[in-house]
Amino acid sequence: MSTILECQNLVKKFGHKEVLKDVSFSLEEGDILALIGPNGAGKTTTIKLILGLQSINSGQVIINGYNIETDYVKAISRVGNIVENPDVYMYLSGYDNLKLRANYYKGITKERIMEVVKLVGLENRIHDKVSKYSLGMRQRLGIASSILHSPNLLILDEPTNGLDPEGIKDLRLLLKRLAKEGMAILISSHNLAELESFCNKVCIIDAGKTIEVTNVKKFKQTDGRYLIVVDDSKKVKLGKMENVTQTSFEVKASQDEIADIIKTLVKENVAIYEVRKMELTLEEAFLKKAGGNKIV
Repeated sequence: MSTILECQNLVKKFGHKEVLKDVSFSLEEGDILALIGPNGAGKTTTIKLILGLQSINSGQVIINGYNIETDYVKAISRVGNIVENPDVYMYLSGYDNLKLRANYYKGITKERIMEVVKLVGLENRIHDKVSKYSLGMRQRLGIASSILHSPNLLILDEPTNGLDPEGIKDLRLLLKRLAKEGMAILISSHNLAELESFCNKVCIIDAGKTIEVTNVKKFKQTDGRYLIVVDDSKKVKLGKMENVTQTSFEVKASQDEIADIIKTLVKENVAIYEVRKMELTLEEAFLKKAGGNKIV
């Protein structure tokens, strides 16, 4: 996979205040990366540096091999973004909004507009006025507008704000489809429960620094903690059982130790129904990593 976006040791100052001290991460094609951190951590500033909306004091942003500061037009040419609410004209139809946006680029045909409309699932309502759209539909129209020019990097800041569960579901399915087709997607959001359902990578920023960049599944794993479900936990004679219920218990063990535990339980005629490596939620994992510094 080719690298689409690289942020290397970004530093940003406003006067004497250093908002970003050292932010680094990268996205490859097909990645959906969650950029998370508490308020004031530097997420929005990072996005503005990536989009060239603010100058960089030190470090660099490379998009598709081009430096955002020295080759801005080439770097930004294949980037789509929605920062906060989509920019749409409520008194126009969805189609007319897309036609206006198409004027910003060369070679956007009617066929391409309808291709994007179908991709976001608005073909039945595209000729209605946007004022009649739900918030979720306006969000889909915003994404359609941002991908008209076939970008391979999409940047979304708080895309689920104000969406109902159905709107969030539609957005999730759309983003997963775009990623499957090779687009790299960067999302900044406070909705960690939703992010963990479709993001494959996570970047944690706290106090202007990158704390960790890793695979979401790996990030959520506990340190060798397993849940074992049995017929009767009273029959089990292990010295390191935790959170014991009538039919389950937890143990902290390595893979080899778990294999030995299973052998022991079988010998003791304990029926084993499930052995599962436990995971934290994305929020729980974040709080553990950030020392309880909540996202609010």
